[in-house]
Amino acid sequence: MLYLLASTRKDEVAAREMGVSLRTYRRHVAALLERLGAANRFQGALLAKQQGWI
Repeated sequence: MLYLLASTRKDEVAAREMGVSLRTYRRHVAALLERLGAANRFQGALLAKQQGWI
């Protein structure tokens, strides 16, 4: 999920690659950003990298 968030531009593509619906993918992204304390996806990717998650 983190790899897709950091590397994929479109949610539709990432959801398809994960094999989940677009809505489910967006819920996962929202939960992940909340867990990281990130305000947006870009910041989420940076924080995940800094914390060694990716």
